[in-house]
Amino acid sequence: MKAAAFASIGGPEVMKVMEFPDPQAGPGQVRVKVKTAGVQHYDTGVREGWSPFGVTISLPQILGNEFAGVIDQIGEGVTGFVIGDEVLGFSVVSCYAEYVVVSENQIVIKPETMTWEEAGGLTGNGQGAYIAMKALGVKEGETILIHGAAGSLGAFAVQLAKQWGAKKIIGTASESNHDYLRSLGAIPVTYGEGLVERVRAIAPEGIDAAFDTAGAEAVRASIELVADRKRICTFAAHELIDELGLCVVRGERTAARLAELTELHTKGKLRIVIKKSFPLSQVQLAHQLIETRHGRGKIVLTID
Repeated sequence: MKAAAFASIGGPEVMKVMEFPDPQAGPGQVRVKVKTAGVQHYDTGVREGWSPFGVTISLPQILGNEFAGVIDQIGEGVTGFVIGDEVLGFSVVSCYAEYVVVSENQIVIKPETMTWEEAGGLTGNGQGAYIAMKALGVKEGETILIHGAAGSLGAFAVQLAKQWGAKKIIGTASESNHDYLRSLGAIPVTYGEGLVERVRAIAPEGIDAAFDTAGAEAVRASIELVADRKRICTFAAHELIDELGLCVVRGERTAARLAELTELHTKGKLRIVIKKSFPLSQVQLAHQLIETRHGRGKIVLTID
C-alpha cells in the first residue's frame, strides 16, 4: 500500500509517499480502505522528533491518528460491522495510508449526512476538545474562555461548551475570524496586548475555566482571569502545566464518545469546518499549512 511517512526527523520536506506491506485484519479487527485522514499538530510534533508517551516510533514511520473509509476485510469474531460499511475512527500513527487495521471498538458508522472530509477530520480534535472540556468540568451557567477558538480544536470546544450549557463563551481569534466565532455561539475577542482587559470588559463576573490551544502567552493571560488554576488547561504550552499547576488532561479516545459526536453532527449541533484538503501526494503542503497556525477549520488528506 501507499502511505505518507518520514524516514528521518525534520520539517515538512521529510514527508514522502512510500510503499508498505498491506496490513491484514486479525481476530476482532477490521481493515478499512481509507478515503480521508485528518492532519494534526500531533503529527508534526512526532515528525520533529517528539515521542508521545506509550507510542513506539519506528522509522520509516507512517503518521495520522484519525481516518474515514470503507471496511474491506473482517477478522474473526467481529460482529458489529460488515464489509462495505462506511466508517470513521481512530488509530495512532498509521492513518496516512491506503489501508488501516483497527479493533472494532475504534470505529463507528459514518452518518450519510457527513462528508468524507468531515468524517476524516472529526475524531482527533473532536475527542480532544471533549476530553478537555470534561476535565475542566464545564457545566451549565458558566463563563468559559477558549484561546485559538477559530482553529479546529478550539471550534469543537466552543460548540461542546455551548451544548453543555455554558452561559457565556469567549473565544480569542484574529478579527477576520470574529464573524465565524459568532456563528458558533462565542463572543469573539482579539488576542494580543490588552487581552486580559478586553476579556474582563466582556465578562466582569469573571471566567470560570479556560482552554488554551494557542500557547504560553494565552496561558499566562488565563492565570490572571481564572481563580482556580486547576480549571485552566493547555494543549499548546505543555511546559507550563507543572510549572503553573494547571489542569492535567488525560483520557483515551473511545467509540462511544465518537458516536456521541457524530450524533451531534447529525442533529446539526456540531459543525466540522474543512480548511483545505490535499491529496496524499501533497502531504508536505498539508504539514506546511498546519504549521502556520492560521485560519479556521480542519486540514485533511484524501486517499484514492
